[in-house]
Amino acid sequence: MSKKLLGLALLAACTFTAQAADLKPLKVAIDPTYEPFTFKTADGKPTGFDVDIAEALCAEMKRKCVFVEQVWDSMIPGLQARKYDIIVSSMSITDERRKVVDFSERYYKTPSAIVVKKGTEYTGPASLKGKSIGVLKGSTQEKWAMGELKPAGVNVVPYEAQDQVYLDINAGRLDGTVADKVEVHGGFLRKPEGKDYGYVGPDQYDTKYYGDGIGIPARKGQKELIGQINAAIKTIRANGTYDKIAKKYFDFDPYGN
Repeated sequence: MSKKLLGLALLAACTFTAQAADLKPLKVAIDPTYEPFTFKTADGKPTGFDVDIAEALCAEMKRKCVFVEQVWDSMIPGLQARKYDIIVSSMSITDERRKVVDFSERYYKTPSAIVVKKGTEYTGPASLKGKSIGVLKGSTQEKWAMGELKPAGVNVVPYEAQDQVYLDINAGRLDGTVADKVEVHGGFLRKPEGKDYGYVGPDQYDTKYYGDGIGIPARKGQKELIGQINAAIKTIRANGTYDKIAKKYFDFDPYGN
């Protein structure tokens, strides 16, 4: 290689390194116990629909995603304590949460559902009286279960992580769960341990409990950041990136109507 070509190559390498170093880190909170949205590979690397969406948004914003693992019911307190900048972990946009954080526009919308043993007769919440139903602590599904199942005599049991719910169903300590329908399919029903379980009742979209889809929260007053996220969501929806990511995990468009 000539000295001139070598010099150009070194200059290009230095420029690339400088550009990479200039990417401002964006700390992104995730709860990696929520397959297929957020979970870990065998070597411990965060992955899933939420993770891929976060990476795509960071690329559009010219930021470097730095993932921070957080227990679900401490997500918003951790955000307010500045442990991270945003949450990309399937958080529903609800009026209650809007009081303490600012949300982006939604990036997906899927229903929730009750999952119990196949053959369980269900005509409404009272059908499950006396049964123990596990839910993710601090989730919209917990809110629905406390509002609809508990008054009907169902024992609602909150857990720190959704995968712990599935472990206790398998151990016989729970009769079922209320969860995001896509998550419970990917994280439980399609696996051997979930073969004897299925959905009962209608899909749940009630905005009183579930809000207006899934968005990305930031601390109050972060209008510029929220604006950048919204623009990035619009871009990846338009340029095919969103569809490409979605097809890795789903056989439908999770963005919803």
